[in-house]
Amino acid sequence: MKNRVQTMDFIKKYAMIIVLALVVIFFAIMTQGKIILPQNISNLISQNAYVFILATGMLLCILTGGNIDLSVGSVVCFVGAVGAELMISLHVNVFVTVLIMFALGTLIGAFQAFWIAFVRIPPFIVTLAGMLAFRGLSNVVLDGQTVSIGDKEDFIFLFGGGANCYIPDAFNVEGVNVTCIIVAVLAAIVFILMQIRKRNIRIKKGFDVENPVGFYIKNCAISAVIVAFGLGLAFYKGIPTVLIWLAVVILVYHYITSNTRVGRYFYAVGGNEKATKLSGINTNKVYFLAYTNMGFLAALAGMVTIARLTSAQPSYGQNYEMDAIGSCFIGGASAYGGIGTVPGVIIGATLMGVINLGMSIMGVDQNWQKVVKGMVLLAAVIFDVVSKRGGKLIAE
Repeated sequence: MKNRVQTMDFIKKYAMIIVLALVVIFFAIMTQGKIILPQNISNLISQNAYVFILATGMLLCILTGGNIDLSVGSVVCFVGAVGAELMISLHVNVFVTVLIMFALGTLIGAFQAFWIAFVRIPPFIVTLAGMLAFRGLSNVVLDGQTVSIGDKEDFIFLFGGGANCYIPDAFNVEGVNVTCIIVAVLAAIVFILMQIRKRNIRIKKGFDVENPVGFYIKNCAISAVIVAFGLGLAFYKGIPTVLIWLAVVILVYHYITSNTRVGRYFYAVGGNEKATKLSGINTNKVYFLAYTNMGFLAALAGMVTIARLTSAQPSYGQNYEMDAIGSCFIGGASAYGGIGTVPGVIIGATLMGVINLGMSIMGVDQNWQKVVKGMVLLAAVIFDVVSKRGGKLIAE
């Protein structure tokens, strides 16, 4: 019985990592290795940057009780449209424009958060209204036209949108970006040291820790993946500037959710809101923070989107909310709230990106790609629900 429980815990904890590895191997075989070419590794980052950003914010909403934000795609489009018009039509300074875009996204998030947190209108309704409203406003701002920002090189470089938006190599070795390799190795070393420190702290506090052999095998494997990922980028053009934004978002939000009191509040509200309120925590503020933050990150995703596409269009951002929600649930977030981690969300977003890229390289029709993504999402939620019932498929 004990072995069965341990096996179930292991499968539940590492299921998505195993699935991601198998999916990469599958597409590596089916595409004759094309998916793991350095250029495609770089494309995976740039094409899915918005997913990583939005999914990180969406996780906080989901933690509060399985709530979601349907408006993020439209907010991405609207903030991007306003930014493009400011830079092109009004000739506003790039850095001032960035500040205005961040402020606009945050205000939109706060506006929706007010109705959700204090008036207690269901998030689904509020954000559905936002999805329609901000999509319409995007058309109004752009007058239904495409606005090019191709000449705004500072903005494009800052948010990793062009062919030359990579961190320069300090060593100038032809064909290999040595700076990228050094950063990857340092990142792997720092990761291992942090995991060792975390394990030692748990031991001092008397908490259970995993077997030392398993601990070092797991973390060495992850470090090897980090180095391999860095080598892949090094043999193309190096570190995309958008990767810096992603690293900052991931590290900051991982720290918030795992090491701060505010982070624990999100899990507490999702676990049992009534008990959380009785313990003295203002749950309204938790909801308000989650949805205000979502607007802030939607603004960043809007900048990344128009930088990559070097333009703003009324159609940008469509289905972005679905990609973000799907990444969260595939990455282990519970449909009922209170469960989920930033690393899990990143694994889910990466899995979605690998599936998209792999099927695109194989020439799979877009409609079938949607079918596959839908089935992967359904399978992830089924796994979450069934595992909570102790493996029972049918509810009693």
